[in-house]
Parts: sequence; C-alpha cells; structure tokens
Amino acid sequence: MNNYLQIHAADNVAVALADLAPETEIAIPDNRFRLCDAIPKGHKFSIRPIKNGENVIKYGSPIGHATQPIGQGCHVHTHNLATNLSGTLHYEYNPEFPEITVPDETPVFNGYCRKNGDVGIRNELWVVPTVGCVNGIAGQMVKLFKERFRHDEIDAIEVFSHNYGCSQLGGDHANTRRVLANLATHPNAGGVLVLGLGCENNQISALIPEIGLYDPERVRFLVAQESEDEIEEGVSLLASLYNAMKNDRREPVPLSKLKVGLKCGGSDGFSGITANPLLGMFSDYLTALGGTTILTEVPEMFGAEHLLMQRAENRLIFDQTVRLVNDFKDYFLKHEQPVYENPSPGNKAGGITTLEEKSLGCTQKGGLSKVTGVLEYGEMVSRPGLNLLSAPGNDLVATSALGFSGCQLALFTTGRGTPFGSFIPTVKISTNSELASRKKNWIDFDAGTLLLGAGSQAVLKKFVEYIISVANGEKVNHEKNGFKEIAIFKSGVTL
Repeated sequence: MNNYLQIHAADNVAVALADLAPETEIAIPDNRFRLCDAIPKGHKFSIRPIKNGENVIKYGSPIGHATQPIGQGCHVHTHNLATNLSGTLHYEYNPEFPEITVPDETPVFNGYCRKNGDVGIRNELWVVPTVGCVNGIAGQMVKLFKERFRHDEIDAIEVFSHNYGCSQLGGDHANTRRVLANLATHPNAGGVLVLGLGCENNQISALIPEIGLYDPERVRFLVAQESEDEIEEGVSLLASLYNAMKNDRREPVPLSKLKVGLKCGGSDGFSGITANPLLGMFSDYLTALGGTTILTEVPEMFGAEHLLMQRAENRLIFDQTVRLVNDFKDYFLKHEQPVYENPSPGNKAGGITTLEEKSLGCTQKGGLSKVTGVLEYGEMVSRPGLNLLSAPGNDLVATSALGFSGCQLALFTTGRGTPFGSFIPTVKISTNSELASRKKNWIDFDAGTLLLGAGSQAVLKKFVEYIISVANGEKVNHEKNGFKEIAIFKSGVTL
C-alpha cells in the first residue's frame, strides 16, 4: 500500500499518508518522480509543476492559488498557497440530486418515549439556570440532593452553567432565552428544574411562553429571590422531579427517530478522506430511513457552500442557504474581521492550508442527500432529512447549538483530538488510527481504518452498530469523564 494518495483524478496535489523523506519515489498513474522536500503526514505535495497564480486542485476543486512557482514533488502549504476567497458572493441555483440508496432494513434502538412524541437516548435530571448568578446555588442544590437521596435509577444529574441571562440586548437576549427554553423540553431530560434569580433580564415569566407546551410533572420552576430558603426548596423540587422520572424505561423505536448533529474540530489532512466522508455516508443512511441530520459550522462551509446549495430541495431552501452563508460573512465584516481567517494553527499543523480545503472536507459530513431545511440559531428542527444550522465553528458553541435544535447526540470528527463534550452525547471520531490509539480516553470510534484498507461499507456498518449502542445507553468517553457543558452564542454588546 502506498504512503500517499491522489484523492481525485483532476488533483495536482497528493496527500502524504505517513511522513515522507526527500527523494522518496512517487508513482502516480503515468507519472513517476521523487520528492524534493520532506512531507509531513497529512500534508500535500505537488504531483506536477504548478505555475505562480495557478489554482491548486484537491478533491477535484480549487483550494487556492500558488503564490510562487511550485516544482514537482514539493511541499504545498502556507508558504506557497493562498486562498481565492473574499467577501459575500452571488449564487445561482443549479440543482443536482445524486441518487441515494434506501436501506432495505428497519433498524431500531431503545429510547425513552416522551409524551410529546419525541424520543430521548438518555434519562437525565437537569438544572437549567436562567442567569449565571445562580450557577453556584444550582450546584449546591444538586450536591445536597445527592447526599440525601438515592439517585442511581436515572442516567445522570447535571447543572448546565453559563454566564448569560442578564446584561444582554436584542438578538443575544432572545437567543439566550430561546436556547434555555429548548433545554427545558429536550427529550434527553426526564426532568428539568429551571432556576431563576428574580431580577435578571431573562425572567422566568417570559421564558415560560418560549417553552410552549410542557409537562408540569417534568418541568418545574424556582425563583431564588422569592424563596425563603431556595436551597431546601430546590432540593425538594429535584426530589419531586426524580420521583416522576425514575420509572421511565427504554422501549424499541425506529432509528429514524434519531436527530443527529454533524460537527468537526481539530481537523487534519485526513478529515476529508476518512472521518468526514464516513459521517456523510451515515447521514445519507439515516436520512434515507426518514431520520434527521443537522450540519452546522457555517464559517467552515465557506468555499464549498455551492456544493450544498446545488442540493437544496427547492428554490426556497436554496435562498435560505444563500442567506445563511452571506449573513455569517456579513457578521465577520460588521466586526471588521477577515471572512477567511481560517484554518486554525492546529488545522495547519495537520496539513490543512486554506479555508477552501477545510470546507471541502467539512461539507462532506453532509453526504449527498438533499438539503431539506435551514435553521436559525436556536430554532428547533422540524423537517426530517439534512438540515443546515446557523452557528459558528467554535466547538462547544456549535455542538451546544446542535443540541439546542433538538439533536439527541452529536457526531464529532477530529484529527487532533479533544476531550470536551456538550450536554448531549458527543461521539468523537478520529480521522487517523494513531490518534485513536494514543487518546483512548477521548476517542470513541476510529475512522482511520479507512486508510488501512478497511472497506467503506464495512466501516459504515460497524459505525451504525456503534451509534445504535450509544442510543441504547452506552456512554461515550466525555460522559465517562464527566465533561458535559453548554455554551451560548454571543454576537452583541454586554451591558
């Protein structure tokens, strides 16, 4: 097996699958040469001479242009490659819908069926502060509850601390209220205590209408300033919620009941070769069954957004996708920041040079399915199929956003590794086997086997089986480690 890969026949670069020394002989079809540079694993080298200003092609698409002549067999990276991208763009709707094979099976998982028809994959008791001022009180309540009462008949008890809920205006305030309201009725929670202070902008009286219909046995409210002993009252409410949910039991439901978030972080040169295409295959599989996937990280779509736009189900979805992308570009420009200041240092160390290259890998997580919906930040998903969600690339903010929009779990590809986890199970999928071996306490699934000759359908089958086990209750590493957080997007001023 070669230690290098030309991904697409039109590419003028190849990717090193291992560290390659200068003078290493390369044999591309009808093309033999020797490397003129050392090529780190995951990085690119030219397979023919590239002129100054000529496009560099990877995945069959331009990923930028050469900033100097590049000889055959030379390292192609930040020293000689720059982005072609700038500003907002005009797009034309030219729909293309690749054929998707519908699975001839009806897989199931064992989930918690809620009264509103949603299905949870965890049965947890949550405390949701309306404002950061009561984070400490929430922690005290939970600590005292655990000391006094048995609590092993549910999956977990969590406090989702944050620093918002007051001193916010306009869209930020509305976003905070909306996402906290969504937490109150998330299917992974069997019971929720919404804890307010009393004087904050994010008043419980305004939050309740945002929540909409809820089960009063499963969602309770407490305003600390209105209670003589908020700790004792909070413990009592937690006990009531626990008693209401402790007898919940899993039951078989179709896999199509899953709503799965698609996310990447700490990407490397293998992300677009292994883990991201695996998520794309899974997304196509799940949506073909009638399930739902959500792709986010809008700034990391820049450069490959047209591939999503041409799969928009209709003109309305196309127009919404255009607005999604250009609005996020305008957000950067409004703050006088460069639109294409990406990839991160870790991405570059892993072999990714430009945003086009990163986006061509990122968007592969969405597979080949039609785009059936476009969601604003904090908006609940309502349409099955592949949806696009407005959220930034920041890992914790984006993964939280997926949960806020109704996902029961998130699939997170990484080539560099990360220990974090959101409030929903966050499955870490490594792009390379070395990372999976080195960080067993972080990584849940190794997609690097695709580089070692494992067949894509065999890996997909194994991956589907693993996701079903997670939906059935198997804990992923961040849950085992106790790393569960939320992060709320902020774009405006703080009072």
